Amino acid sequence: MVDQGRAIPVCPEQLGGLTTPRAPAEQIGDKVITIDGRDVTAEFKLGAQRTLLIAQQVGAELAIMKATSPSCGKGIVYDGTHSGTLIEGDGETAELLLQHGIPVLTEEEI
Repeated sequence: MVDQGRAIPVCPEQLGGLTTPRAPAEQIGDKVITIDGRDVTAEFKLGAQRTLLIAQQVGAELAIMKATSPSCGKGIVYDGTHSGTLIEGDGETAELLLQHGIPVLTEEEI
């Protein structure tokens, strides 16, 4: 798709107002918390909503996302302890896209 000019790169965290680079963040329950304790849940949710809007506007048939990310991870994400431990779950954006019928793959599944 990329080589055909049909991919649209987006970063949900940037769309939510976060900078790059940024402190690592992980999901803890229904929150997203950075390694230094900052709650960035609102930014992650806003970025997910904006990503969904873009996907809907362009008629996206598939989203290819970053594995284990608290935003983009599908099926497996970090557990929130910043210890490298993985658990079952989806990132904020991946979950929202899936709920709206947009298939999600990670770079590890391609």
